[in-house]
Amino acid sequence: MHSRLSTSFCDLVGVRAPIVQTGMGWVAGPSLVSASANAGALGILASATMDFDQLSDSVAEVKRATDQPFGVNLRADAADVEARIDLMIAEGVKVASFAQAPKQPLIERCQDAGIVVIPSIGAKRHAEKVLDWGVDAVLVQGGEGGGHTGSVPTSILLPQVVDAVQGRVPVIAAGGFFDGRGLVAALAYGADAIAMGTRFLLTSDSSVPQSVKELYLTHGVTDTVVTTQVDGVPHRVLKTGLVEKLESGMSKIASLPRAAANAQKFKSMTGLGFRDMWTEGRSMQQAMDLSWSQMVMAANTPMLLKAGLVDGNTDSGVLASGQVVGVLDDLPSCAELVDRILTEATDALESLS
Repeated sequence: MHSRLSTSFCDLVGVRAPIVQTGMGWVAGPSLVSASANAGALGILASATMDFDQLSDSVAEVKRATDQPFGVNLRADAADVEARIDLMIAEGVKVASFAQAPKQPLIERCQDAGIVVIPSIGAKRHAEKVLDWGVDAVLVQGGEGGGHTGSVPTSILLPQVVDAVQGRVPVIAAGGFFDGRGLVAALAYGADAIAMGTRFLLTSDSSVPQSVKELYLTHGVTDTVVTTQVDGVPHRVLKTGLVEKLESGMSKIASLPRAAANAQKFKSMTGLGFRDMWTEGRSMQQAMDLSWSQMVMAANTPMLLKAGLVDGNTDSGVLASGQVVGVLDDLPSCAELVDRILTEATDALESLS
């Protein structure tokens, strides 16, 4: 491996490769996280779709499968976020990643216990804000990325954030990365690592049903769409029959009863009480400036993603995906993927020099 690939990010979290496997809901479970960690990357366990006991069991399962560092993705507005952080401290989890920026007290709670705090951001101003709060690194996702995303492409957003950070903390680039050339490009922009979601979803270690993975591989780079019809905010997903129906004008009024039913299903599955769901919903509404109807629609997301990514019901579910899906044609193991990226990056660096 080229010496340039050992970055400040690797030193910060204790991994061999400057690569992050993102905390995708319903996808980033113990098997994928431990496989990513054993491959030398930083695996991130998704906890937003788990209740507290499921998270505890999942952390224990990852620890049985690897002795390498890993992280847990948290919702900063979760009603039990402090209890989850206490669990991570007790279990020696290395990284807390946040889909939304945590407030300073949560950051300090983690850092006092030696946990590295990495929020995801989508704008230069967000980077400046969380730097003032004292985070350890930032993950910046460009518009090519899957799931909730912005409109600015990685090639524009990443250098903006790098310039804003000015080397104070490592920057992790996400959105459109899948190989060693992309890793070298990110380093050239000034990033210290890359993060990948769709590429890790499409590995043999991912728990996503094989039939769903094969469906992903049939899609091209123009076969995703950014829709607000799933949960009221921009969300990049594969074009499917359901998404096309939603995009073609299915009435929001008609979709609200479905969203309410999905909220009840998610409540039953996770054990959340109505008070907890209300507290989290209000926090989400305020943090993301959602209308009341958008807040109700947001209840669609967990169950629609579960239908596609867990149950394999692609006709009635939603499949989050980055545009990178259109250039992927295989299902390697995490070990094969990480080694291949490092080899490609080394070759690219050597050819440049």
